[in-house]
Amino acid sequence: MEKIVVVMPAWNEEENISRMIEELVDKEFPKIPAEMHLLVVDNYSKDKTAQVVQDAAKTRKNVHIIEQGDKSGLGWAYVRGFRYAVDKLGADAVMEMDADFQHPPRFVRPMVEAYLNGADYVIGSRYIPGGSVPKEWDFSRKFVSFAGNLFIRLVLLKPSIHDLTTGFRLTRVKGVLDKISLEDLMELDRFAYKVDLLYQSIKNAKKVVEVPLEFAPRIAEKSKFNAKEMISTFKLAIIIGIKDKQRFIKFGIVGFIGFIVNYIGIEVFRRTTFVQELALASGGLKNIAGLNILTTPSSWSAALGAEMAIISNFSLNNIWTFKEKRLTKVSEIIPSFLKFNLTSVGAVIIQFIVIGFSVLVFGDTSLVRLASLVFAIIFLIIPYNYSMYNLFIWKTWKLPWKVGKH
Repeated sequence: MEKIVVVMPAWNEEENISRMIEELVDKEFPKIPAEMHLLVVDNYSKDKTAQVVQDAAKTRKNVHIIEQGDKSGLGWAYVRGFRYAVDKLGADAVMEMDADFQHPPRFVRPMVEAYLNGADYVIGSRYIPGGSVPKEWDFSRKFVSFAGNLFIRLVLLKPSIHDLTTGFRLTRVKGVLDKISLEDLMELDRFAYKVDLLYQSIKNAKKVVEVPLEFAPRIAEKSKFNAKEMISTFKLAIIIGIKDKQRFIKFGIVGFIGFIVNYIGIEVFRRTTFVQELALASGGLKNIAGLNILTTPSSWSAALGAEMAIISNFSLNNIWTFKEKRLTKVSEIIPSFLKFNLTSVGAVIIQFIVIGFSVLVFGDTSLVRLASLVFAIIFLIIPYNYSMYNLFIWKTWKLPWKVGKH
């Protein structure tokens, strides 16, 4: 049977924690087809929070409590709790859950069921059908919650995930949590750490599922989330968004350099007698294929310019964009460059056709060649090349039919 540990940080939650244990452990856990445990991570509460949990643990084998340790902050509480849940309790999955009833205990069961049905990462979502935020919240708070979540979705480019700021989540240990360096998560002393943990969990998980969550108002005390925490969360989301897209940004810069090399190559080759003779020599091919672009000098200069860009792109991508997988040995570079050329044949053909047809329709001028080159690169060549490079050269992506195979 799967063992799932609900990790629940607590600080001065005496008014909530006793009722939480009754509702969650005594009423909800028995309904769930898994071995459920509650681990409370106390942060040296000034009230009787720790005593209440310790008393409950005497009569319940699945209730545990530990102290947070020297490092303060919600993130550190979860790090300590996750480590204990995995190393000491042997958890197969861990859940993040608040002690203040904003995460109603009745929603634990559907979260666990989603996990038992194959999900690696389960998110309690307020912004999918069946989910909601408290009716008691005024318009400004509802707007800030919704707009803030939308902002982070846009920054991280995760439109398929509807709630990126929720704190109610379940994570499979094997293959997801065990791949994350928990102590190195950003902003562990603030609520913002949730964004980094969620981002890395989604990246590791093969299957992510959102389950509706009716977020509730606090039963006692007031929320510890404030404007400073919100700004920190937004800042962290922007940092992660930039880091996440760093490779594509580098790829774009290399592509821009390649574009300059490409265009200069087109214009230089277009003015050579070699290209003129190559176009004339293609008359036989024209008779067979019936295509005028085969005898158009600009088509061939486009193909040669593309090859110059290919050489430039391969060199810079190898040195910079994909430096963590950099090819250094001649025995690796030569075959990889040949493969790089083969995967880029499509880009050469695209450029040959687009520029060839453009000059036939609009005239063989530098402006027409430039405009058609820009069109071809933006709408056709960049998506094609980026996919080919990641799939076949530096192999940072897996083909769909190879996912899961070793």
